[in-house]
Amino acid sequence: MFERLEFIEDKYNELSAKIADSEVINQQSIWQKYMKEHSELTPIVLKFRQYKEARKAVAEAKEILDTENDAELREMAKMELTEMDANLTIYTEELRKLLIPKDPNDDKNVIFEIRAGAGGDEAGLFAAQLMRQYLRYAERHRYKVEMMSTNESGIGGIREAIFMVRGNGAYSRLKFESGIHRVQRVPATESSGRIHTSTATVAVLPEVEDVEVEINPNDLRIDVFRSSGNGGQSVNTTDSAVRVTHLPTGMVVSCQDGKSQLSNKEKAIQVLKARLYEKMLSEQNAEISEERKSQVGSGDRSGKIRTYNFPQGRVTDHRVPITVYNLEAFMDGEIDEVVNAVITMYQAEQLQQLD
Repeated sequence: MFERLEFIEDKYNELSAKIADSEVINQQSIWQKYMKEHSELTPIVLKFRQYKEARKAVAEAKEILDTENDAELREMAKMELTEMDANLTIYTEELRKLLIPKDPNDDKNVIFEIRAGAGGDEAGLFAAQLMRQYLRYAERHRYKVEMMSTNESGIGGIREAIFMVRGNGAYSRLKFESGIHRVQRVPATESSGRIHTSTATVAVLPEVEDVEVEINPNDLRIDVFRSSGNGGQSVNTTDSAVRVTHLPTGMVVSCQDGKSQLSNKEKAIQVLKARLYEKMLSEQNAEISEERKSQVGSGDRSGKIRTYNFPQGRVTDHRVPITVYNLEAFMDGEIDEVVNAVITMYQAEQLQQLD
């Protein structure tokens, strides 16, 4: 690990010289590239330098204990040694975490896709609650949300919803929400009071830059149709909704929440690019990203990442595992406790691979 850190510090010093070079500064694209690399290495190098200072202090304290007879100096050295030994342990652990390979998508915005799974109308109602949960979470973290498409079920539920969450680190916080979410409760439509189990699927996709995925216009089929659901005066009277089909893969994206046909077309292509990007990543390296279909599963009741049990007022994430008994607050977007636990588990798995 420390050989790698020395190499990173050497690289950092080289970059520091380059970004201060007037010839490089005049080539803005190159300078910005070096600045980005420099910025990414800065926290690692600063922490490594703290580690080296602590290690130097430990060596000096040990030398005093080995060579000095003065009681007061020895006592001060012992205190310094105890403090610096503790710091070395902390710095080593922090450095290990900083060396975890960074997901290149972590700083990107997020495209959420939520769909009702097994359970009929109740699944649609639960999917709508999940959508509200993530919208409230975004609001709490001051992320911006842009609705892209909603397909309502007619009783307050949704068959499908697609929306964008924009904000610093949004993908890094929310990427582990992908999967099957299961609810256990007595549905509003159940007259006998029996507890039912229903599901909804969540897919979290990173927003994709144009340079990352190129789409041949000839590979697209664009269909327009009339929007449905709540909206302005133009809804149901003009063909503003857009369905985009990517012919080589068969992927289909529909958007109808925009104000115009052009807006819906742009949003649909944006979602399509995100899906194609994820598919490309999964084909390049299965460890980076699973294929979209396996990411969210089939939507049946057997596979799940999280269970929301309303009679017991609890939420259980089956990957950590962790159970919290604040269901009402959780459904209102207070999900950080579970999000943090899943991120910590992921980091622990990554650290094991570094050992």
